Amino acid sequence: MRISTSLFQQQSIDGMLRQQAQVSKTQQQIASGERMQTPADDPIAAARLLEVREASGRTAQFQTNADRATARLSQEENALAGVNNVLQGVRELAVQANNGAQNNENRAIIAQEVRQRLNELVGLANSQDASGEYLFAGAQSRTQPFIQKGGSFSYQGDQAQRLISIGPSVQVADSHSGSEVFLAIREGNGVFATDANPSNTGSGVIAPGSVNGVFIPDNYTLQFSQATPDDPLTYQVLDSQNTVVANGGFASGEEITFGGAQVSITGVPADGDSFILRASTHRDMFTIAQHFIEALERPINDTASQARFHNDMNRALTDLDQAMGKILEVRTEVGTRLNAVDRERQVNEEASLQLAREQSSLNDLDLAEAIGRLNQQLTGLEAAQRTYARLQGLSLFNFL
Repeated sequence: MRISTSLFQQQSIDGMLRQQAQVSKTQQQIASGERMQTPADDPIAAARLLEVREASGRTAQFQTNADRATARLSQEENALAGVNNVLQGVRELAVQANNGAQNNENRAIIAQEVRQRLNELVGLANSQDASGEYLFAGAQSRTQPFIQKGGSFSYQGDQAQRLISIGPSVQVADSHSGSEVFLAIREGNGVFATDANPSNTGSGVIAPGSVNGVFIPDNYTLQFSQATPDDPLTYQVLDSQNTVVANGGFASGEEITFGGAQVSITGVPADGDSFILRASTHRDMFTIAQHFIEALERPINDTASQARFHNDMNRALTDLDQAMGKILEVRTEVGTRLNAVDRERQVNEEASLQLAREQSSLNDLDLAEAIGRLNQQLTGLEAAQRTYARLQGLSLFNFL
């Protein structure tokens, strides 16, 4: 078979080009540390590697979400700690103000301090995270949740919670709505609330009371009567249908039991005085503080106004206790969520490590083998080039 010079040259060049391509590929593998430069190098492994990389990307996003949830929940915890401190300070002021030795001027000074604490409370309720979003606005995170106009307060957010995915099937709420934290405060002892009729003229002060058995929700009225100053003071308890559910002679501090409730009244109510006991409803923290301020600023000039003030203080103290209990409940939930995020972060870290190992097994280059192969390829290429150069220089005239 006769091989033409042009065919020989073409075949030789093609061979060297193939060797150069192999050298170049090996060099790229060494430079990148990856075995596969294109999916054609190993289609099956390339397909699996794509799946692993997608899973790694999802896991990395879960970790990013977990970090964001941790940051936001930590900011909420700090805000709630501040709220608790404010409420505790207001409660201490209520105990101080409830001292009979205080006069109207002292109570006015305390009212100014409580008003300052109220402003702090509103500020904490409008706390923002690092991105400027409000913590307690629900899904309306760009809207300031609480607006104060005079002595009234309104909530501009909603009751929704933002859920963040921190795992393949795990979501966590990154905050609480303002309505849940600041508005949903149970009155009184949490089951029922007591109050005095503002028009009372006696010195009777009703305690918050306690549940005795099973409380029957209703609006109860304790009415006091005394035919003459020499007659004993008696009471009767009416439900919302004006049905007498309890009655008897009154003794200061003695427990009065009816409808699953147990209360006591100290002091001496006057004839015609009345007190109210009803099932607890929700109040907001701001109104609790505002009513406390109003009670402090109301002058005390006689026995009736003194009794009204002490009734207001009893109401403020029990409501503040309920508010602090609510904050403790929410902080407990925040702590539970932070623990859940930490646990899921560990799961994600383990998953990331496993995926990294699998990705390494699929595509990491055996560097020692690649360097050895490169040396062989370079040697082969150099030999081919030398051979081609020598054969290219051969001529029949060299042998004549």
